[in-house]
Amino acid sequence: MNSCTRLFVIVAMLATAAPYLRAEQVTPGTGTPVSLDALVQEALELNPEIRAAEQRFEAAQAAISPAQTLPDPMIGVEYRDLETRETMYGVTQEVPFPGKLKLRGEIAGSEADQLEQEYLAVRLATVSDLKQAYYELHVVHQSVEIFQRNRALLKEFEESAKASYAVGRGAQQDIFRSQTEVSRVLTRLAALDQQRVSVQAEINRILSRPPSTPVGMPEPPRMTLLRRSLEEFNEVVDQSAPLLRAQMMGVERAQRAVKLAHREYYPDFEISAGGMHEEPMGTDGYRIMLNVRVPLYYARRQSFEVRGAVASREAALNDVQSTRQELLFRIHDNVAQARRSEELVTLLESALIPQARLTLSSAQAGYSVAKVDFLTLLNALLTLQDNELELHMEIAAHEQAVARLEEIIGEAP
Repeated sequence: MNSCTRLFVIVAMLATAAPYLRAEQVTPGTGTPVSLDALVQEALELNPEIRAAEQRFEAAQAAISPAQTLPDPMIGVEYRDLETRETMYGVTQEVPFPGKLKLRGEIAGSEADQLEQEYLAVRLATVSDLKQAYYELHVVHQSVEIFQRNRALLKEFEESAKASYAVGRGAQQDIFRSQTEVSRVLTRLAALDQQRVSVQAEINRILSRPPSTPVGMPEPPRMTLLRRSLEEFNEVVDQSAPLLRAQMMGVERAQRAVKLAHREYYPDFEISAGGMHEEPMGTDGYRIMLNVRVPLYYARRQSFEVRGAVASREAALNDVQSTRQELLFRIHDNVAQARRSEELVTLLESALIPQARLTLSSAQAGYSVAKVDFLTLLNALLTLQDNELELHMEIAAHEQAVARLEEIIGEAP
């Protein structure tokens, strides 16, 4: 037995054994259909990141009223027993300089508004991540179906090659090549099975489920064509993008913090009022006291507070500009991806896939009467396979780009 023949025998043995070695890893492209809307609703209700962001927003809202309320008053009682016995009682109230409480309330309100936008951004980001994983899972299931269908066709090709070889019209290499392609399909199915497990674990993470919880088979997505031009996307980002609005709320908060820091140069007050009773004469009286907190160390305290507040405001302004530039880039990138996918899907559905199917049918008919060689038949099948895989990947890529755009602008694109 020469080296060439020995190699063919080894390949044939491996191809024959492959179905038994990898059969347990192959996952059928079937399952209980699962709706994207149902998964999104579940994520909005159960995702811990969304709930944490919502609770931070609620906590910030609850802090507004305390921030603009006077400090609690102090009630005091004093008793002195010298030549006479005196009992004194009263109340003391700290009163900040006019305008400070209002500014503190506005700062707390701006912080609550910022956290509200961050909460909306977390919701959108979570839904976007879920949609992208859902569409990726759809590609996995469709790819499994394509490879399983082609595996059956390759088996038919192998039988045809064996029949041709038996009557002297074909070559033995055709049999080995078909068996090799079957093994390659099984390898791809094993990789898809691992990818399916990983994507399902990602979906379960978003839904706060155990990682191994079955997800089901995604419904076929429908292409959502973009309704806006690139210029319209650029305009709407300043109006409705939660991430950018959160940064803008941060600028408002920082601006009010600067005003409050300047107000700290002014003194706060402490007002005390009370009564007294003296024994044994039984004399009653009252007292009123005004204390003023003097900002004596303004050069080492208030001036540095103003400097820090101004620096924070400038940082917030730069954050707005940086976030805006990043969002504009992401919009341009995702719009370009969506437009490309729209064109490719149209081309694949209207021309490439129908042509590839006709080519495969013609090659099958030609091979059966020995007018087409096996390599031409195999290439026709692989071309159709590549086109069908690309179609599902481009549809998923389009919907993923749309999901990312929705995350950026906060509404349907």
